[in-house]
Amino acid sequence: MNILFCSVGRRCELLKDFKKTLGDNVKIVVTDNSEVAPAFAFADVRYTVPLIREPGYIDIILEICKKEQIQAVTTLIDPEIMLLAANRERFEAIGVEVLCPYEKTARLCFDKFEMFEYLTECGVNTVLTYGDIDSFKDARQAGKIDLPVFVKPRTGSGSVGARRIDSMEMLEEVMAQDPSLIIQQLMQGKDMDADIYVDTKSHKPVAIFSKKKLSTTIGGANKTISFKDEKLFDFVKSALVHFEFNGPMDMDLFYQEGQYYLSEVNPRFGGAYLHAYGAGVDFIKLIENNINGIENDEIIGEYEEDVVMMMYDSVVIKKLGDIQASISTL
Repeated sequence: MNILFCSVGRRCELLKDFKKTLGDNVKIVVTDNSEVAPAFAFADVRYTVPLIREPGYIDIILEICKKEQIQAVTTLIDPEIMLLAANRERFEAIGVEVLCPYEKTARLCFDKFEMFEYLTECGVNTVLTYGDIDSFKDARQAGKIDLPVFVKPRTGSGSVGARRIDSMEMLEEVMAQDPSLIIQQLMQGKDMDADIYVDTKSHKPVAIFSKKKLSTTIGGANKTISFKDEKLFDFVKSALVHFEFNGPMDMDLFYQEGQYYLSEVNPRFGGAYLHAYGAGVDFIKLIENNINGIENDEIIGEYEEDVVMMMYDSVVIKKLGDIQASISTL
């Protein structure tokens, strides 16, 4: 399998896992806008590319796919998901499977307020959300919500700007500084997430790995523990019927007062997918099967409980000249 990871950044361990599963049967091609992206060290072929917003960016990615005979492409940053989804037909025309959702679903995942409105329309439990301070004030006046609340960017990733707000004065100040923030109910239940693989042949979820968050930093959970709950699996499956996902994804959830609530969806390999892989839930093998035309059997819940992931930092040390010499050109 020849697979392209766009905007690979620091996702070194994920690339290592691909090599663990597939060995010499995979060619890992990566791109980034920086020649010193750490994950370059763990790829077979490397390309530096412009920023995703630059004109002609997607044409460059398509040329790399042609040159390297790529069979599947994905990205590891949220803003690029919409770009790949919008150009799915161009990739499929050259035989490349796009491991990201279809366009409408990609847009909903990127815009958290649109996602809230859509989930509410579909009857899926979700976190109460307001798009501006005036609608929040009206809802508070009507007794639908009260402080404290949680604010975060309407779009984007990495939890940058997300925080708890305890007073109306602080909320007004924060929203005046950045009106693009959304205001959410502060959930007091258990914070958890699920790594999910949606089969590219059947378009159904075939693997779900659920974990409770023990510790989080900016960018996501860094300590998690696995658990199983049929109620969670059923909730995830019932929510997914309203979307068109394709491949790996990460779903943030809360469990409160006996109910699951969908918070948001990252339709790519989540940063903590490493936990699922380490516990034996191998999305990489599922991707390989799909690329080879095989529809995967369901393996939902086929892992052990109480497996703990403890994430830590590491480093790559190389001479700049060696790095530059290893980068391919079109």
